[in-house]
Amino acid sequence: MSAKIIDIGKDFSRYPAGRYETDGPFSGELFRAKFLVPALSSNEHVTIALDDTAGYGSSFLEEAFGGLVRLGYSAQQINSVISFQSEDPSLLEEIEEYIQDAEQG
Repeated sequence: MSAKIIDIGKDFSRYPAGRYETDGPFSGELFRAKFLVPALSSNEHVTIALDDTAGYGSSFLEEAFGGLVRLGYSAQQINSVISFQSEDPSLLEEIEEYIQDAEQG
């Protein structure tokens, strides 16, 4: 089974930043709406490639990934459809923490 890859730096922006769309053109809210929700809705496995950017703010990551839980997706649903790829293991841990924290309310 071939997985779809979403490379944030190439497919979205090298400079993802901000929580809400009002914070700028490459916010976590927009990334979630444009890429993550469609992936979860289609139930097609997606790998999110995280390495090709200038970095991430916590507000971007929390809104993009923790925000999925607030939309009604469980951590189990998210992790069954989306996987993450990065040379920085702390980035993967941070995203997983945002998902878990959002699920715990």
